[in-house]
Amino acid sequence: MNLLLQNPEQILTVNTNGKGYKRGYNLDNLEILTDHSILIENDIIKDFLPNHTSSKLNFDKVIDCKNNIVLPGLVECHTHLVFSGSRADEFRQKLSGTSYEEMAKNGGGINKTVNSLRETSFDDLLKISAKRVQHFIEQGVTTLEIKSGYGLDFENEIKILKVIRELNKIFPITILPTFLGTHTIPNEFISNRNGYIDLILNKLLPFIKKENLADSCDAFCESTAFSSDEVDKIFQKANELGLRCKLHTDQFNSIGGIDVAIKNNALSIDHLEIIPEKEINKLSDLEMVCVLLPGVSYFLNHKYSPAKKLINNNVILALATDFNPGSSNIKNISLIMSLAALKLGMSIEQIISAYTINSAKALGLSKEIGSLEIGKKADLSIFGTDNYSDIIYQTGENLNIKTIKNGKLIYNRKTNKEN
Repeated sequence: MNLLLQNPEQILTVNTNGKGYKRGYNLDNLEILTDHSILIENDIIKDFLPNHTSSKLNFDKVIDCKNNIVLPGLVECHTHLVFSGSRADEFRQKLSGTSYEEMAKNGGGINKTVNSLRETSFDDLLKISAKRVQHFIEQGVTTLEIKSGYGLDFENEIKILKVIRELNKIFPITILPTFLGTHTIPNEFISNRNGYIDLILNKLLPFIKKENLADSCDAFCESTAFSSDEVDKIFQKANELGLRCKLHTDQFNSIGGIDVAIKNNALSIDHLEIIPEKEINKLSDLEMVCVLLPGVSYFLNHKYSPAKKLINNNVILALATDFNPGSSNIKNISLIMSLAALKLGMSIEQIISAYTINSAKALGLSKEIGSLEIGKKADLSIFGTDNYSDIIYQTGENLNIKTIKNGKLIYNRKTNKEN
């Protein structure tokens, strides 16, 4: 079975020549093809054919891409998508000047969502979350990461991870589960931090590994959450069990998280809004991906990550929504991309590379997906424009019209409208 994506205006290959990421100013190199079509055989990119030759051949199926652009399927590498309830009252407090940290100290923030999720059944949680996954697919996402972290006890952390596993069965995209039990200290353990850490080390992590419920272990290294020493202890256990590590760090305070991430060979460090200059210098030439989340800065009216300094220091930089109910209630990727341009100072090309190949690298999948290279998985998105600058210029507008996963059309906006 073969498929031809015929005559697109532009093909943004984001080619890495097999390297699997773009570092520093190489983010600007999208390796754009024109006057070519893409041949897909089964679930693999087979070839890029000059249009004058492809028009003379026969194919099992042809998708006309005239006046459209084709780019790699988007990779959304940081979400907290499985949650219930609303934090709209906290948003009102933010507008009145109350900080995120103040609300967390007063019993709000993450623990408010924890209370809601614990009261929500598995089936209801699945139904709520499924609508959100579909929304990402409609934007061209072919790979999606989802974290736990709103259960914060054995029963409910496992419930979240099982919801994510069920979502992976329901939807044709790749959904990667991340365990984030180290999100904050739950209310019942406020006076017994060590007790909660023991629960993670001795019960949750071993069970999650045994049942294959997560690919990675994440943590929030912050003064209102977990210290660098506590995170180090948890990451050492995760590494022993064969789970990959990721880290939320340097969002509000820099308390040693970057050193812990480097020590434990983390896949990514995420946030970095207030990262000091001396810490940036540690990140040069590392394989670890810096995932920036401008939606958080926008939503909290907080400082933006120093993207230009990071790029100057030759890092591998990715972007994500951080979709969650408290600090980035945003699942609009176009808005995130526009924020990256206007607030982080990133070029259009850098943003596209960051949301494709480097986001795939942040999930450990960039050898298989994230760029359009012969032999890689046929994960693609087709955007209804003849100029890729529109992806960023059309702020907040979803230009994706078709999503292709493993060589199969899984979303078609025109067909959906007809239905």
